[in-house]
Amino acid sequence: MIKSGSAHSLLHDVKNRGISAWLLAAILTGFYLVLYFTEWLAVPARMIGLESKWTLYGLLYTLAVTAGGVHVIRKYRHNRYQVIRTCVVIFVQSVFAFSIPQMLKFLHQPEYYFSYFWPLKMDYLTPSYIFSLPLPYILYSFLGSALLVPLLGALFGKRWYCSWICGCGGLANTFGEPWRHLSDKSNASWRIERVTVHAVLGASLLLTAMLFISWGAGKTNPAIVQWTAGFQSFYGLMVSSMLAGVVGVGLYPLGGTRVWCRFFCPMAALLGLVQKVGRYRIAVKENMCISCGMCSKYCEMGIDVRSYAQANESFTRASCVGCGLCAEVCPRGVLRLENVRTQAPQQAALVQIEGIRADRRLV
Repeated sequence: MIKSGSAHSLLHDVKNRGISAWLLAAILTGFYLVLYFTEWLAVPARMIGLESKWTLYGLLYTLAVTAGGVHVIRKYRHNRYQVIRTCVVIFVQSVFAFSIPQMLKFLHQPEYYFSYFWPLKMDYLTPSYIFSLPLPYILYSFLGSALLVPLLGALFGKRWYCSWICGCGGLANTFGEPWRHLSDKSNASWRIERVTVHAVLGASLLLTAMLFISWGAGKTNPAIVQWTAGFQSFYGLMVSSMLAGVVGVGLYPLGGTRVWCRFFCPMAALLGLVQKVGRYRIAVKENMCISCGMCSKYCEMGIDVRSYAQANESFTRASCVGCGLCAEVCPRGVLRLENVRTQAPQQAALVQIEGIRADRRLV
């Protein structure tokens, strides 16, 4: 039921694809088009003492994550997992994704973002860029992307990055909180997702290979350099600009907050593959689901969680980012996020009880 009053009506309208939601989507989309394809934002940036439009964007992004995060903490203050996770998101964005890079520039050091890894940040395995940095940055880029990312993904699932560290996921889970329920839950959307997200991952792998080949053989074969430069420019325009920014954030009020993460992010695709063979899962308590559908409604990744709960099936889905909201909104505590592929606690208890009864019968 919608509460009376213009403020509540407007809030409902903007959260449920009303006219105000379409207007906000147009504003967000327009902002990203201006940011990526014009220099208009350089003027207000200079007016407040910032050196570029990107510094202004980083400041606005950090403020959005912080303000949205405060709202999320207040809303879910009874949930320890959500409070800690949101605090970490705010800290990582404020410190590692904004303050430290700006401090490095001030100290005349390379502007480096320690919260990003390849393939989300393609530069960090681009040889012409990464080998121009000091040795600690080179080691961090290679070890982080090749070792840290898959290892933590296997142990904790993709949630360690997608819901705790990543700036894209950080914005989705804070500023984007009012629209998480708008994600498409249809099977058709799921089929499209599996194709598009892995296609972008494939493109990022191909581009990385081409960059190394171009770097190694470019002097003897200029055509390789030309082809690689063209592909890199196309990838940057379509993936890094249009899909990650214009579509990924611009469509928050209409398509939910994880359009980029779900359909296009190469890091999400890579971690999803690791997650499928790792230790993370969502455990389901047997015969407890009442089919209210709240878990599916608030799944930002469009997973039909209710179907697994109804079937008493604990599961691991490659797209799940471990935000934990399905467990939060469940009125009966049916769902639990786990990092160990073992029986759910209530199942283990039942097995133990049955074992004790069997021993008594033998005696």
